[in-house]
Amino acid sequence: MKKYLSRIVLAAALVVGFSFASSAQVVVRARLNAPVVVRPVAPSPHHVWVEGNWHPRHGHYEYEQGYWAEPRRGRHYIPGYWAPRRHGYVWIEGHWGR
Repeated sequence: MKKYLSRIVLAAALVVGFSFASSAQVVVRARLNAPVVVRPVAPSPHHVWVEGNWHPRHGHYEYEQGYWAEPRRGRHYIPGYWAPRRHGYVWIEGHWGR
């Protein structure tokens, strides 16, 4: 029984540790520039362009290209931005707001 209990405790500790590590912000010294993207034609007049986002992955940021989306009623897109921090900048992802 002790053997199983110790394995469960170890597994729980690993899950908690990895969840904290995955939510950590990546700080960069200078804001990154998005690659130049040619927007495709909008699928309809109702669609809005959602700017690309930077996603932290393995200690650095990777760029995800923008896309056209049709917003839900009463929603608008708030673009992401580089927020200053003590030792550099972190990316605040864009999101849909009311």
